[in-house]
Amino acid sequence: MKPSVSRLVIFAPNWLGDSVMALPAIADVRRAVPEASLVIAARASVAPLFSMVRGIDGVAILGETKKGRESFSRARHEKDSGPVFDVAILLPNSFQSALTAWRAGVPQRWGYRSDWRGPLLTQAIEPPSRVHQVEYYQRLVSALGFRNAHRPAQPQMSLSDELLETGTRELKGAGWDGRRPLVALAPGAAYGGAKRWPPASFAELARALADDGIQTVMVGGRGDLPIARAIEAALGGDVVLNLMATDLPTLAGILAACRALVSNDSGAMHLAAALGVRVTAVFGPTDEQVTRPAGDAHVVLTHPVWCRPCLMRECPIDHRCMKGIGVDRVVGAVRQML
Repeated sequence: MKPSVSRLVIFAPNWLGDSVMALPAIADVRRAVPEASLVIAARASVAPLFSMVRGIDGVAILGETKKGRESFSRARHEKDSGPVFDVAILLPNSFQSALTAWRAGVPQRWGYRSDWRGPLLTQAIEPPSRVHQVEYYQRLVSALGFRNAHRPAQPQMSLSDELLETGTRELKGAGWDGRRPLVALAPGAAYGGAKRWPPASFAELARALADDGIQTVMVGGRGDLPIARAIEAALGGDVVLNLMATDLPTLAGILAACRALVSNDSGAMHLAAALGVRVTAVFGPTDEQVTRPAGDAHVVLTHPVWCRPCLMRECPIDHRCMKGIGVDRVVGAVRQML
């Protein structure tokens, strides 16, 4: 049964990759209640993603108060003597997200029963175990009465002409001639160093692709700049373009101009897949069954060792799960895609 909702806020996941994987669930909600006002509450780091997604009426930024509490000022305002929102759907599993919605006065708070937050929820759904993250979010909204249009679904995004032009302009400004096929490299990963394929391996990959006439471009956030510098130092020449530290919409425009992406398990990986870019993903400590890029067009490479997936931020031994993935395997996957 479709819920009766007129003013709805969806709390987005905290990480870029998870927010991309939540897009099919958000689309399910939008289709089910096309007449409702739908706002996304998101951290500042991922909020720009939703400015590129159709069917969303607004984005509210989640911040922190001086006491360290998450605040949601938009929901605190009142309209017609009532709260701005009737319902909050909580995609993050955290206690904090439920507490924030409760403090903001949203009367209906729906989400998975997790992190000891059950008493704060007005509808608490038991979470499934070890399903792909796209399905995880879709199962939640389905259990809440919003029918899944497709399952399993693939996150999909289409960019404006302006963003596509911005991506092309950035690439040409960095030295792309506009003709050579482009392959993006995303050597960073926000969760920790264990998720990162070694910089020396990325450098060897860039050199091999350059020998094939392929232009590579490094993409990522400001925190990935030291990795980019290590790759450039290993190359010792102008083999790869460096477009690190761009904002999220510009990153999307750059990725859309590329024929393929080579990435660790990262937000850039999911963003590229949602834009229709074919991805070769290198997985080490994380579980590819849960967070691999959605769809059949992508290649996931792993090295079978007894300790993976350990889900640790840093490897306490010799990082064998990532070091064991040879550059030749990655080159072969990219060549097959192109």
